[in-house]
Amino acid sequence: MPFVHPTIWPKGVPRQLRVPNVTLGHFLDTAAQRYPDKPALVFAEREISYAQLRAQVESVAAWLQQTLGVRHGDRILLLSQNCPQFVVAYYAALRIGAAIVPINPMSTLPEVEFYAADSGAEVAFVAQDLLPRIEPLVGRAGAPSLRALVVHTYAEGLSPAGVQTLPEAMRFEPQPLQGAGLHAFAQASACTAPVQDSGTGPDDLVVLPYTSGTTGHPKGCCHTHRTVLASNIASQTWRGLHADSVFLCVAPLFHMLGMQNGMNMPMTLGGTVIMMPRWDPVRAAELIERHRITVWTAPPAMVIDLFAQPGVDARDLSSLTLLSGGGAAMPEAVSRMLFDKFGLSYNEGYGLSETASFLHANPITRGKRQCLGLPTQGVDSRIIDPAKLQELPVGEVGELVTRGQQVMTAYWRNEQANRDAFIELDGQRFFRTGDLASVDEEGYFFMRDRLKRMINISGYKVWPAEVEAMMYRHPEIRDCCVVAATDSRRGETVKAYVVRKEGSTLDADQLMDWARGQMATYKVPRVVAFVDSLPKSATGKVLWRVLQDAEMVAR
Repeated sequence: MPFVHPTIWPKGVPRQLRVPNVTLGHFLDTAAQRYPDKPALVFAEREISYAQLRAQVESVAAWLQQTLGVRHGDRILLLSQNCPQFVVAYYAALRIGAAIVPINPMSTLPEVEFYAADSGAEVAFVAQDLLPRIEPLVGRAGAPSLRALVVHTYAEGLSPAGVQTLPEAMRFEPQPLQGAGLHAFAQASACTAPVQDSGTGPDDLVVLPYTSGTTGHPKGCCHTHRTVLASNIASQTWRGLHADSVFLCVAPLFHMLGMQNGMNMPMTLGGTVIMMPRWDPVRAAELIERHRITVWTAPPAMVIDLFAQPGVDARDLSSLTLLSGGGAAMPEAVSRMLFDKFGLSYNEGYGLSETASFLHANPITRGKRQCLGLPTQGVDSRIIDPAKLQELPVGEVGELVTRGQQVMTAYWRNEQANRDAFIELDGQRFFRTGDLASVDEEGYFFMRDRLKRMINISGYKVWPAEVEAMMYRHPEIRDCCVVAATDSRRGETVKAYVVRKEGSTLDADQLMDWARGQMATYKVPRVVAFVDSLPKSATGKVLWRVLQDAEMVAR
């Protein structure tokens, strides 16, 4: 076990984790019984009580069963910005034993096609504005083929004043659904039939988030009710959260950071979620002040945006007691400003899609800056030599491997990835994170580098091999290599070294415009360098590390 000095373990936090032997839906049912009139969600001036939320979940769950024939074990795609329909769809799916496959709204049709094919999903929830990214898959010949889309709009159920608080691009009215296989969300939520018991248990699959792979193919992370709850329960206990906590939800719900901290944790506690559809620092400050928000989990870029805006000093943000996140280190100057001006400490943590978000965290009263924190309750993390798979002493840099109840059960239908990702140490199964880190004499872990190629953009993982594979589709690209470049706001961004085909006049703007149609926006290269050739080994392999190291020196 890693050495942890007993004097710095948080008081009142047990060292081991006891995960309730129930499903996520149990907690929504309990909250609706305990606090039926309490706001569960507040979205664009609309309050949805726990009783109302549970009733909508029951209606949609019954409709999925009886109209679409969704059964226990089926997978359902969910493609949407943050909104109450996302929450209802998620909990309706798990109510009948199905699993949600959350998709980044920035995904392109080819990306969505892969998720549908790999997961085997036949049904999807989708926001109306995102229909072009998925509708061509409905009823087509060959695989993947979706048989039904359940379509919602963000303005459904909102007052005129509430609609005006939405970003302009999200204020549209529902349009007639013409194609076969298209169904209105409003129709599903009006269902009055009872839900048939599906026999769902805590070890059933509940969510299948995809994380991009080093080979260019995203991998689905198999999370059960138990693994999601393990992360959830550990986090709320570590941070002292409770039923009267008020959460700002703005991190995207498709991402494990937002899903866990902005939806599942508040539902588990019976807390209140103040939900934003998109990031807007001015609006966020207004909501914190008006709703007396106490908890906000966000990547450093969002925190910097909020506290750097003009006039923020005049806002009453005194209710905010917990500011936490991860995905990138919080700059020292910003940490100091938050504490000196607002009395806030940014509680940094560490987790991955494979660990349902929460894995390491700094103690609330004794955190270290730019630090991954301590392994939390029941988590065993170690630093090993990545080649010899032997544990290294304190202070040495090696690969961070971990085990805990929040670690996914496996990669979805990918045995090679599972063989690569899991190893045995001291008779126990450990997950290889691919992150290079070190641990100090007090048991705090610090990120040092990455074993695998990966670009971290405010917590969004981008694998260069995936971007390169898409870029090779361009008819004027002969060769390319993607690396991480420094970005003052997002930590890192995507840089592409490109060799054009002979006679090509392709420029950076043209290439970026084309790329936006091929991949999610955050994966699109923000910096393009045209070169005559790429460094290669004697066998012709691109020496990406040479370019990456040169970029690091340039920082």
